[in-house]
Amino acid sequence: MTTEKLYHYQAQVTAVYDGDTCTVDVDLGMNTWVRNEKLRLYRIDAPEIIGPTKAAGIASRDALRALILGKPVLLQTIKDKKEKYGRYLTEIFVEQAGEWINVNNTLVCMSHATYRDY
Repeated sequence: MTTEKLYHYQAQVTAVYDGDTCTVDVDLGMNTWVRNEKLRLYRIDAPEIIGPTKAAGIASRDALRALILGKPVLLQTIKDKKEKYGRYLTEIFVEQAGEWINVNNTLVCMSHATYRDY
């Protein structure tokens, strides 16, 4: 178990930009929502959707879209702080066949991302 502070939220995915960046509406509880919050998937790195990795980047984006776009998810943010581009770092979990799966790990298992320390 990590010693970092972890926070958990329910959210609805509204957009997927690439294989490691998405936008969500976050349910803070008691009818309080944060809309259009950009997230960076923690611990992974996906190919860019421009340049020499464009084809792999589009495949990674499409895989992430298929997993989470328009779906309710659970977020586990790291420290509740934003990274240098203003996005929260998060682990994303989505329900499939009655079980919650870690989307970050799933993208790596599908070869659409690699693990990265940052």
